[in-house]
Amino acid sequence: MIGSSLALALAPLGLDIAIIEAVPRAAESQPSFDDRSTALSRSTQRMFEAMGLWQKIVAAATPITHIHVSDRGHFGFAHIDAEEQGVEALGYVVINRVLGSVLQKSLNKTYNIEVLCPARTIAAKLSPERAVVTVEMEGATTELSADLLVAADGANSTVRSMIGISASQVSYQQTAIIGNLLPEMPPHNRAFERFTEHGPLAILPVADGRAGFVWNVAERDATRVLELDDEEFLAEIQQTFGNRLGSFSRVGKRASYPLSLSKALRLTAQRAVLVGNSAHGLHPAAAQGFNLGLRDVAVLCDCIADAPDDCGDGELLARFADWRKSDQKKLVYFTDGLVRLFGDSRGPARRLRNIGMLGFDLIPGVRKTFAKHTMGLAGRLPRLSRGVPLT
Repeated sequence: MIGSSLALALAPLGLDIAIIEAVPRAAESQPSFDDRSTALSRSTQRMFEAMGLWQKIVAAATPITHIHVSDRGHFGFAHIDAEEQGVEALGYVVINRVLGSVLQKSLNKTYNIEVLCPARTIAAKLSPERAVVTVEMEGATTELSADLLVAADGANSTVRSMIGISASQVSYQQTAIIGNLLPEMPPHNRAFERFTEHGPLAILPVADGRAGFVWNVAERDATRVLELDDEEFLAEIQQTFGNRLGSFSRVGKRASYPLSLSKALRLTAQRAVLVGNSAHGLHPAAAQGFNLGLRDVAVLCDCIADAPDDCGDGELLARFADWRKSDQKKLVYFTDGLVRLFGDSRGPARRLRNIGMLGFDLIPGVRKTFAKHTMGLAGRLPRLSRGVPLT
């Protein structure tokens, strides 16, 4: 989703753009465009508005007007309300395959974007003048050269390794189980984040009164939970979440993936740059990963728009890395700290959490500052994140 969004965002600048993608969008094995839900922040909404895609996305998206955060078994809770923040929605929830369909249709209509799919990059060579990649497609290999190579191929990025950038990776020893279910009471645009001793459970509003869930369970227990039949699974997730939405019924197809924190040791190489999960893979607890990646895209587009003659220039890439450093560091520490704080079962940590959440609701200005950051509206914003087109 990040790579396609970047290509479409850059297209108005008249650049020649190629996307190398291993798995067709409609394939069962396509990891980006499955039935998972993604929460889109306010800055992401503005970006898609500036790109002319938002009306198609919002038609199939569900607004979040209220967020409720709780700690299972403890009295502390916190909430954020859209009306209080002066916005029509704190964010929107969209099914990935729906977002993928919008992006794909736009790619098909954009003359200066070539999509090589199914294809894979098997080698990359960087020089002061050009970036050259070897691409394997339909049993044959070919070379492509460009001013700039962008790695947008996920937390386990092979392109990142090819260009000599290493990354640290720490497992949370948790597995995310994702799917949709039908609650007795419609969520009515409310999103819930419930922290438990095994990991957080997010319930997100989606279309037709359904709810998407991201349930993080201990790695050692993941196989058992995934193998539960529908009735057993619903009973267990109900016990974890509680009865705020009444009884759960009709759970859909479930998927899972292991959770880890990954951080690239640097963002750029000679005529190459990392964006999205190839630069930073976050825990999904705060639903910030995709939005952080799109801010990478927006900043890179800003830098290129201001120097379109050579989009791989070293000074341009240095400006990008310097601009992104603060936002990335802040979100990495925030999400990691959140998971570790709420995963700590010791008494002092529990008391700190309860006091912190009560303070969040009671101390003036705290909610507003927090909401501004989670909506992606804090700090220096590039044009697209402000809803301003590149051209």
